[in-house]
Amino acid sequence: MTTQTEVEHAFGMFLDQIRGGTGVEKMFEQISVFAQIFDCDSIAYGARTHVQNVQGKSASMLPKISTYPEEWQEHCLQNGYDILDPSAKPGVLQWSPLTWDDAYKDPNTADRERRIFDEAKEFGLDTGVTIPLPWPRKISPTMSFVRTGTRGLSDFAITYLHAATLLFHIKVVECLDLSADVPRLTARQKECLSWVLKGKSSWDIGIILGITSNTVDFHIKGAMKRLGAPNRMVAAKEAEQLGLVEPHWLL
Repeated sequence: MTTQTEVEHAFGMFLDQIRGGTGVEKMFEQISVFAQIFDCDSIAYGARTHVQNVQGKSASMLPKISTYPEEWQEHCLQNGYDILDPSAKPGVLQWSPLTWDDAYKDPNTADRERRIFDEAKEFGLDTGVTIPLPWPRKISPTMSFVRTGTRGLSDFAITYLHAATLLFHIKVVECLDLSADVPRLTARQKECLSWVLKGKSSWDIGIILGITSNTVDFHIKGAMKRLGAPNRMVAAKEAEQLGLVEPHWLL
């Protein structure tokens, strides 16, 4: 049994290594080594993306890295499962770690999802924890630590894995050019979408900005096209999520 002193020593070594910012793959290797102190040999990090689209450009820009067994990943591909976190899906407002045991027992978990849990066990993915991570885009990333055996992870282990994951995620984000795939909007387009978020009509926005409602519609339609949004409210919400306009509660 690993002692608290051993865990603290391993965590300190991980901190020293990750501060160097040695690249995503190297940092993933470092957190994998740390996770092994809790017997977690299978790890997955990235945005939840359907396996069939995993080779395409991710809307989140985050790398997808997994040490799940290759046989399991092939099984996921054949059955159309999610290659990351196939057995645990945090809710929209889920920010605390979610254990796979709790997810399995949750009455809101569908039978199909429980079946995936059972199938994962056949490949050695018996029990684990999925940690939701902050991200300003639509698809929130997660990191999962999984191990073989029926013994679940202790609160002590989850606390350290949670802390290590947040540090790892921060360092990964620092390596990214977050503006690379963000559409560019004009200042006027941003102004119009900001008022759309507050529920203002084109006529209202025109009065506020001193322009005609037709001009407002022109700017909003231009923003919708650049954002690939089907309507003005979706465009406004997308701009808000991308950080192109101030969040509605700050307006």
